[in-house]
Order: sequence, then C-alpha cells, then structure tokens
Amino acid sequence: MKLSHKEFDVLAAMAGADKTLTQRTLVTTTKHSLSTINRVCKTLSENGLIKDGKITDAGLDALEPYRAKRAIFIAAGFGSRLVPITLNTPKPLVRVNGKRLIDTMLDACLEAGISEIYIVRGYLAEQFDQLLYKYPMIKFIENPSYNEANNISSAMAARFLMQDAYVLESDLLVSNPKIIRRYNYCSNVLGIWKERTDDWCVTQKDGFVDEEKVGGLNCHQMYGVYYLNASDGSRLAEDIKTAFESPGGKEMYWEQVPNVKFRGKYKIEIIECDENDIVEIDTFRELKALDKTYDV
Repeated sequence: MKLSHKEFDVLAAMAGADKTLTQRTLVTTTKHSLSTINRVCKTLSENGLIKDGKITDAGLDALEPYRAKRAIFIAAGFGSRLVPITLNTPKPLVRVNGKRLIDTMLDACLEAGISEIYIVRGYLAEQFDQLLYKYPMIKFIENPSYNEANNISSAMAARFLMQDAYVLESDLLVSNPKIIRRYNYCSNVLGIWKERTDDWCVTQKDGFVDEEKVGGLNCHQMYGVYYLNASDGSRLAEDIKTAFESPGGKEMYWEQVPNVKFRGKYKIEIIECDENDIVEIDTFRELKALDKTYDV
C-alpha cells in the first residue's frame, strides 16, 4: 500500500525502535503534533500495520518499497587540501584517532542494513583494496577521468546504480550512524541549520530544496550525504550525462545537476542533523585539531 508521509514517519520510527513507542515519544521522534500522531496511529492500527505501539509484519512489508537498497561512495579525488597526508594516501583512507574516515560511513551503511556497496575510485585506486579485508562485500567502480574532471565524473561512472541509493562523499567522519536511514520516503540531502555559513548550502521552499549556493543566511549547510529514490535515480542517470557532456560540465559537482542545472525538476527534502553527528574534514589544520598525532 502507498503510505502518506506521516504514516511513513510513524512506521519508520517504530521499525527503528527496540521497544514500544508511546504517542508522546512519537511526537518527539517525528516532530508531528500529538493530534496528528493520534490520527495516524488510529489509521495504521485499523489497517493492521501497528499493534500496541509496535510495528507488525504487515507494517514492515508496507515499508519495504522505501528501503535503501545500495550505497555509492564517491572516492576518486586527490584531496589536495589535506596535503601532505594525501600525497601517499587517498583522503577516505586517512585515519582519525586510529580509524579510517570511510570506515565510519561504511559501518553506518551496514548498520542500516545496506550491504550492496560500491566505491568509485581513481587516485591511488589500488590502496582501496585494503578495505576488502573488513568489508568483503564492496565492489569497486573505476573512474578513469578523475584527474581531468570534478566529482561529476564519478557520478557518471555510477549513474545507472543510483535508484533507491545513497550517494556519499567518502571523507566524512560520522559519530552518529543513525544519519544513514534504512527507510526513506523520498529523495533527500543531509544538512545542518545555520544562521550564517560560507560553505555550500541549500535553501528550501515548500519543504524541498530550492537553491544550492556557496554561502548564505538562514539555510542548511550541506554534507555529502544524498539519498535518491527510484524515479529520481533513473532520471538523474540521463541528466548527469547531459550535464557532463555540456560546455563546462566536467567542472561541475554532481549534486549541482539536480539542484542547479535541472533546478525544479527534482523534489529533494532536507534531513536535519546535529553538529555532533558528522564532521567534514577539509584541511590539514582541521585534521590536526581532531587528531593530535598529526600535530608534529
């Protein structure tokens, strides 16, 4: 059955809980009003999707079409701003307090039940083979254009795999694996609310991404965690190719395809997270601040 967004929110909250959830707990989790939760729970109960504050097998079946099926890691770049560390090591394999950056994202995907995992590699590609000892399910996609194009070239290499898929930057340090969700109602991007930022950010209109830009007020600073549903993933496969082959297309970031070049064609929600959930390490100075072993 087709779920409404509110029905989905309640079922997904229950599916991710290890105990019975009260309606007041659901208010906090879903951010819907108590009257809305009461009404939605009544409908779900009548349809046999929940019972006594827990999701039923029928409820899990109803969530299945919204399950994330795969994850694609964009990991082909050089990581120039992290020199000298990246002279001999791809940025995703740099260790922070003893753990590789990409491991924090891979572990989050596995915790969410996503085991179909692809890594698009380019710079020092063979070094990623070490991941197979811990993550034997990984499949590699080679990006032969990584040195002559932006990360849109990695999206080109993986464009036919983007349906029901996370598309992830590989240089993020994740402390809250829950930011990768087993179920997603529609396409979305992870963001942190900022009154002011000089970084890449998005504004929203009617609940969906309206504009992507560098720097802004009262916006969401973007992190490289995207989810694409089946229809958007299929559509994006063609639009990425069109953008890549257009004048100046090789200089684009892949997410500019839905948010800038084909603005208005996609409906992408913003999923809010906390400052403590995820860290993007852009520079060697930021790396040293997180791991004192580099401060020599």
